[in-house]
Amino acid sequence: MVSQLSNEQRVLFPKGEQRKFLDLVVGQLNCISVRGILQFGFDIPYCTLKNYYTQRRLLPKGFFENLCHLARIDKNQLDIKYIDPNWGQVLGGKKSRRKV
Repeated sequence: MVSQLSNEQRVLFPKGEQRKFLDLVVGQLNCISVRGILQFGFDIPYCTLKNYYTQRRLLPKGFFENLCHLARIDKNQLDIKYIDPNWGQVLGGKKSRRKV
C-alpha cells in the first residue's frame, strides 16, 4: 500500500496546521495518542504516522480524506492545497550536468 500512496496527490497544510489537524482527529476519535489512529484499520506503519505528525512528510490525499470521513471533519473548512506527487523533487539529470 505504501507504493500506491507515493503516486497519489499530497495535502499541503500551512506551517504547523498538519499537527493540529491530526490532534483534532485524535480528539474526535477519542484516542489517547496518534498511535490510536492505527486501531481503525489503516495499513500505515507507526513510524510513517509519526513523520506525518512531526510534519516531515505530507499526508496522502486518500489517507487525509479517510481521516476526515472517520472523524466527521469537513475538509472544505480547512485551509489546504493539493499538490502533485512529484512536488519538491529534483529534476532528473539537471543536477548532475556540470559546465566544463
